[in-house]
Amino acid sequence: MLTGGPGTGKSTLLAELARREIATVPEVARAILQSPGGMKMRADHPATFARAMYLGELKAFEDAGRRGGLTVFDRGFADSAAFLELEGCKPLTELENAGRKCRYEGPVFRAPPWREIYHTDAERNQDWDQVIASDAAIAAVWEQYGYQLIDLPLLPVRERADWLLAQLAAD
Repeated sequence: MLTGGPGTGKSTLLAELARREIATVPEVARAILQSPGGMKMRADHPATFARAMYLGELKAFEDAGRRGGLTVFDRGFADSAAFLELEGCKPLTELENAGRKCRYEGPVFRAPPWREIYHTDAERNQDWDQVIASDAAIAAVWEQYGYQLIDLPLLPVRERADWLLAQLAAD
């Protein structure tokens, strides 16, 4: 599991892992944002957006469980719960339940804020202060769900992937 604020290299790392034939699950939120009306849903109806993320994450979690073996996810239930918190919305009961009952195996790796690689794009439009706030909220929710976070080192993507795979092999 990869987590962390926006623009911290998670998707780039996931692509490197996929290139190495590791099973991966891309970020559900980005797929929703890229779909018609996704950005508007996020802006105008954050609870609806979080519910859509939850449903996508639940499907990905169940699909990976059926497949078996190692799967690395780009974000999970705690990230969606943190989004709701940051938006000032009340928690979704089904999301909270999934976060506590649907347990990801293995460590949760946090990609810490990394200003040198951060950039905005069509879906990632947070300023640096929002990146820091997102990271703190995300880390807090993962810890509330009982996970210990392991920080990824700030390394070039290939070296970061090597490090992550060595950690997984040792787990």
